[in-house]
Amino acid sequence: MSEYILETEDLTKEFAGFVAVNGVNLRVERGTIHALIGPNGAGKTTCFNLLTKFLQPTRGRITYKGSDISALPPAEVARLGMVRSFQISAVFPHLTVLENVRIALQRQRGGSFDFWRSRRVLDKFNDRALSLIEDVGLSDVVHATAVELPYGKKRALEIATTLALDPEMLLLDEPTAGMGHEDIERIAALIKRVAASRTVLMVEHNLSVVENLCHRITVLTRGRVLAEGDYATVANNPEVKEAYMGTGHA
Repeated sequence: MSEYILETEDLTKEFAGFVAVNGVNLRVERGTIHALIGPNGAGKTTCFNLLTKFLQPTRGRITYKGSDISALPPAEVARLGMVRSFQISAVFPHLTVLENVRIALQRQRGGSFDFWRSRRVLDKFNDRALSLIEDVGLSDVVHATAVELPYGKKRALEIATTLALDPEMLLLDEPTAGMGHEDIERIAALIKRVAASRTVLMVEHNLSVVENLCHRITVLTRGRVLAEGDYATVANNPEVKEAYMGTGHA
């Protein structure tokens, strides 16, 4: 078994002559937290959309667990165990935290959400749902509706519904965007916990967020890989300082 769970080779995406992602070679090691960062317009989101198959590459190859997934649709990639945070999140604003997670767990049945199922059948999911809710730190708001939750807790609920699929690899798209300091710390701690038994790849806006969280960081600029390594390697790279760190944020 390869030490790398996800790899790309010459991953490229062009839009009407504009090259948004240009020859990216990415290798994500199993059991690590890997960040994809860079300034605005660096190609982070486009790259993420390619990896999760919301976009098809102009050229290049994506390999997950040794299999070429370049041509697979998003749903099939999710079934293989690589899930993007919002991809299957069943966050319904007027349902409770428990109801949201319980509905997400129904996806394990391999069918639809089965809204017509009896309460007795749905209650079978309660124990696992409550365990996931505890894992993401929402035990105190189990019966609150999603619309009532502050932003940071809504993001934690999204992660809980994603974890309901028990993904082997979790992809998080700017999980701390728009959060205050306290929420950022809470979500960072949550990511660390859920990464104990899986691989995490995250697109992140700010280098300081990943400093104490990520094992490896890939920096993109203008669609290309500018630098890669642990935090110290990336932070001390002169090109990164010029293109990224000098701005204070991406």
